[in-house]
Amino acid sequence: MFSFLSCKSVLRSSAEQIELSDMNADENAKYLMVRIKEIAKTGYAFGHQDATAYGIGWKNDGELYKSDVNEVTGDFPGVYGFELGHLELGHTQNLDTVNFQLMAKLIKTAYEKGGILTISWHPNNPTTKKSAWDPTSSVSHILEGGVLNPKYRGWLNRLADFLNSLRTKSGKAIPVVFRPYHEMNGSWFWWGNTSCTSAEFKQLWRETFDILTQNHGVHNLIYCYATDAVDNKSEYLNFYPGDDYVDMLGIDLYHKKTTEDYIELLNDNLGMLAEIAKEKNMPFALTEGGLDGVKVENWWTEVLDKNISNKGLSWALVWRNASLNHYFAPFVGQLSSKDFIRFKKLPHVLFLQETSEIR
Repeated sequence: MFSFLSCKSVLRSSAEQIELSDMNADENAKYLMVRIKEIAKTGYAFGHQDATAYGIGWKNDGELYKSDVNEVTGDFPGVYGFELGHLELGHTQNLDTVNFQLMAKLIKTAYEKGGILTISWHPNNPTTKKSAWDPTSSVSHILEGGVLNPKYRGWLNRLADFLNSLRTKSGKAIPVVFRPYHEMNGSWFWWGNTSCTSAEFKQLWRETFDILTQNHGVHNLIYCYATDAVDNKSEYLNFYPGDDYVDMLGIDLYHKKTTEDYIELLNDNLGMLAEIAKEKNMPFALTEGGLDGVKVENWWTEVLDKNISNKGLSWALVWRNASLNHYFAPFVGQLSSKDFIRFKKLPHVLFLQETSEIR
């Protein structure tokens, strides 16, 4: 007990010295940053998107608290990913049919248990009203002075209301890592590299940051800039809005081609990102990744862990378990489930039990 309290006291003390891009960041946001940095000293946390919202053959109805990861290993992920797409439209559920009230409840539960929360946002195309994956140019229209700027400000108002509502039972803010407008170096989103210039993207990020922090008093966020796979540092930093607007770095790396190709991608891109993170004194993570269907039996220990464990990242998050045709974490009886248990037992791989102790 003494060692735990001593560690907690040291981390809390360290949090007082932390400076985030939001100059008025909540003390819990600063404390989360300390935890994120501390994790990387021990190993890396395992994360899963929508881990407790649904899985293979089940969906949370508000009464459940389970995850496919827990069903296989007996423990929950250390990092939980959630998605805000369609919140901007005033809908009751997100683009993956997760009710926002339920999401808030799941976020609170994960936080109380010692988990780390990260939130992405795939807003609809504001011009065409189609999905985020409609690359019709729109960024210039929602910037200050643009014809759709009032609409965008309305979107951020809804976003701020949700983020500010994330509170503990005692009323303290729940901190989250916010990862908006990710994979901007790709061409598939309306904020992507074929749909806006790097200058427009940077302005969008900065204006979004300013409106959330200054206009709406959102101070519980750690801002994470995350690209898709890149060829070099120049490509990674092409859309980077500046150190004053970013707290953490990320990259999304999926196993799409051969295993050999993915191993090379992990080593090249994470090695490069580690260098940038060191230069900027920022933590970094594999913010999305995985192999759809996990068709390689020993993928967790031989492909993923062996090629990320020595890089210094804070976590690796795999994408969601949507259906038997689209999943990234094993479930009971799945081909890689035994290897996943071996992965969980590695001393440097942190699930909820280990992550919760770093606080």
